[in-house]
Amino acid sequence: MSRDLIPPAEQQGRLAAVRALARAVGAEAVLLDQAEVLAWATGFTVSATMYRAAVIPCEGAPFWVLRNLDRDPCLAQGWIAEAQGFDDDADPQAEVAAALTAHGLDHAVLLVDPDSHGHTVQVRRRLEALLPGTRFVERAGLSDWLRRCKSETEIGLLREAALIGDAAMEAVRRACRPGVTAGEAAAEAAAEFLRRGADTGEAGPILRADGDMGFLHGLRDRTPLAEGDVLHVELTPKRALYGARVMRPILVGADRHDIAGRTARLAALQDRQIAAMRPGAEAREVDALLRNAVLAEGLRPAYGNVSGYTLGIYGRTPRPSDFSFALHPGAQFRLEERMVFHLYVSAGGTAISETVVVRPHGGERLSGLPRRALQGGNA
Repeated sequence: MSRDLIPPAEQQGRLAAVRALARAVGAEAVLLDQAEVLAWATGFTVSATMYRAAVIPCEGAPFWVLRNLDRDPCLAQGWIAEAQGFDDDADPQAEVAAALTAHGLDHAVLLVDPDSHGHTVQVRRRLEALLPGTRFVERAGLSDWLRRCKSETEIGLLREAALIGDAAMEAVRRACRPGVTAGEAAAEAAAEFLRRGADTGEAGPILRADGDMGFLHGLRDRTPLAEGDVLHVELTPKRALYGARVMRPILVGADRHDIAGRTARLAALQDRQIAAMRPGAEAREVDALLRNAVLAEGLRPAYGNVSGYTLGIYGRTPRPSDFSFALHPGAQFRLEERMVFHLYVSAGGTAISETVVVRPHGGERLSGLPRRALQGGNA
């Protein structure tokens, strides 16, 4: 990410939202150590190879504590003016404690997110030992809660990512013919990503489709595609860390198993779900619109996976998908305007998905791809 992509007023608005959450629980500062919220709140993020954190005081300027190796990029890319660096032989938690002490926060009430992948049990114990006068207050899921609704700036970046995905899908479709391997098709997507300005060339799952859902996270093999095969393509382009996603089946030669018909039916059922994605809608009811219809029509014998999950910033964390707000029968939240979801449905060797923004009139699709099975080759 770069601070030039986010307007200054929005930068300050994000910091104000963090501070408001702290004040609501009586905290004097917030310790952020989850990759995605670090990017959102400060404009910079980095892997957790060594512990790093940003501190947002309710009064006073925010500051970073991180490796010296990452200090210059942090100051260049983000909007936090102070970054304390440490050498690789230092104790990162001790450096964070020292920075808190230097800023007069060693006896403060400090808000933390216990769900953060950076805030491990070991990290917490170490900080408590180093800061005996600090009181830690937990707000589970704060890192995801702050980011749940996207600004129009963020939606613009997601739209850019979606357009990269559209172009890459077309490149894969053209390359998809008998004799080509799934890996060669994936290489076309990766190249198109990089040509069009995606953050990386990591394309997403591209592999032969078979079954109801197991193929979605299957392993890609080197066996050449044959006449009648179906290539499952899920593309996950990121633009300035904002990740859009889209799935389409690509037919290799003749459609021997009515993949086109099944995909069309799944798309029609998903269209009902997209139309219902308005502010105030119950998440479980939006899920049921799709799930119940798929089961009632016998398209699948069981439906154990979610039908949608959150999209937005994807940092370097253990989770490749964000289920902080997901659509399933037990979902207990209501949709809010400008939430963004990856909606997907699969059955009988095919899958289709969209990046969808919650709007007052119903969901807005960011991809321009046709909602159908695609024919591989030059067709």
